[in-house]
Amino acid sequence: MKTLFPYILTALLGLSIIPLAHAKGDAIAGKTRAAACAACHGEDGNSPNPVWPKLAGQHASYLVKQLQDLKAGNRKDPMMGPMAMGLSSTDMANLGAWYSSQKVKAGNVDEALATLGEKLYRGGNSSTGLPACMSCHGPDGAGIPPAFPALSGQHAAYTAKQLTAFRSGERSNDTGKMMRDIAAKLSNAEVKALAAYISALH
Repeated sequence: MKTLFPYILTALLGLSIIPLAHAKGDAIAGKTRAAACAACHGEDGNSPNPVWPKLAGQHASYLVKQLQDLKAGNRKDPMMGPMAMGLSSTDMANLGAWYSSQKVKAGNVDEALATLGEKLYRGGNSSTGLPACMSCHGPDGAGIPPAFPALSGQHAAYTAKQLTAFRSGERSNDTGKMMRDIAAKLSNAEVKALAAYISALH
């Protein structure tokens, strides 16, 4: 299994130049602000549509960074870009506090796909130099804030879409190209398998 040390070091060094620090948000105010987000992301952050991400249980700092990147145009999304434009720093902090306080609901898993997904998530793929996902995202997918987001329970369709976007370079707001470099090592079958396993991980 390839070591993740270079990736982790790059992420940590990158964080020193990225303005991730933000005021602690107000979850109650965030709940009120999130009313506009509920149609896509669910009232409690558990999205009803598998192509839209679950935000429940995600680290507040990660959510704030994504909103900052969407607003600045560093992360491209035709739906979320315009939504983020109207958010202030306080709004972002409050939304992060609200969604991080909610509990993500694990999904159903395709057992056949998840078997391969578990092997990749926990052990990587030595033949392609793919590191184990759990080295950064944790054995239960809880992540390591602020650098590495929680993955557990995320919709398989959304996870597969993001891995594919990182692999193609369509999504490029990862620190030091870390996720782009890792996703480049994944086949289509491995993307599907990992996404399936993550959807039921908790």
